[in-house]
Amino acid sequence: NNDGCVVARSNEAKKLGIKAGMPYFKMKEQYPNVDIAVFSSNYELYGDMTDRVMSIIRSEVPDFYRYSIDEGFCMLDGMEHLDLKAWGEHLHRRVKQCTGMPVSIGIAQTKTLAKMASHYAKHYTGFHHCCYIDNVERRNKALQLYPIDEVWGIGRQYARRLEAEGVKTAYDFAMKSKSWVRATFKFVAARTWMELNGE
Repeated sequence: NNDGCVVARSNEAKKLGIKAGMPYFKMKEQYPNVDIAVFSSNYELYGDMTDRVMSIIRSEVPDFYRYSIDEGFCMLDGMEHLDLKAWGEHLHRRVKQCTGMPVSIGIAQTKTLAKMASHYAKHYTGFHHCCYIDNVERRNKALQLYPIDEVWGIGRQYARRLEAEGVKTAYDFAMKSKSWVRATFKFVAARTWMELNGE
């Protein structure tokens, strides 16, 4: 960003330990003998490319809204008769063919679960770019493998408090009682808890 901070990283850069927001001069100091390619930001190009991606996605669903520069939520009402896993894989292929951009697609009952599914689609090749959490068994397995500090809506401060209470995963949090969540945390955490439980 303005050639001063790291704003985006490849998976290889992440594995090295390069963090988002890291000042460029610190990266040069920490990794002096590593061949790292660095590129200047081009927000106009990013905006144009993501507009094209979002336009393709919007054309495939009944309702869509963009959440950020590179994320959006699709409402799939009326598509229940389709094989949604196959549909998601098809959507990935269409976006890739038309724009060259890879996308990760998560499908689930709630936005929080869909974001979790998208994470799995991105990081595990066996999902073929689309993870569909379509039943309680799959939901519980996904929750059990998902660290609490990665859950959308749980910030660092909440994550630290939850970990102090023995809550290490999304599943640990989802298994707490609603009354405990409401008494211990604010409304945002209670809403996240509901979404993790498919509500």
